[in-house]
Amino acid sequence: MLKKVSSAVFFVAVVTGSAFAAGHDAVTYEKEIKKIMSDQCLSCHGSDAPTMVEFKKDQEKFKKAMKGPRADTYAHLMVMVNGSDTGALMRRLDDGKNTANGKPGNMYDYLGKTDGEKAKNLAVIKKWIGGWTLKRSKDITEEERKAIKAIEK
Repeated sequence: MLKKVSSAVFFVAVVTGSAFAAGHDAVTYEKEIKKIMSDQCLSCHGSDAPTMVEFKKDQEKFKKAMKGPRADTYAHLMVMVNGSDTGALMRRLDDGKNTANGKPGNMYDYLGKTDGEKAKNLAVIKKWIGGWTLKRSKDITEEERKAIKAIEK
């Protein structure tokens, strides 16, 4: 009986420890992504930028004003990660290694001042998102949507 109890306790400890380690290592919006966004993106995608709905109504006007859709909060960013415009963030930040023509997304250059900084920030964002896809929202399967993690806290 004691052997069964100690085996059960050991099993629970291992499972709990593994879950804690995975959770502790998880990239979250609050811990990592918010800072990257603040440092690299919010001059054009900050609180004074249009929402995605507003942006889509007059894209040319906002592009001329150097304003893209808001990405200054978790909720605004999620529109482009796993919301009404799922995949938009991934397509724009991709380094081109996932495309047939090798061309990076139009916002990749803004991920950092050096190639190393860009690669590092992209790796963190990819880890945060999980299910990296360059597909447009209408083409993404339910399974692919579920693969997108993008944890807030």
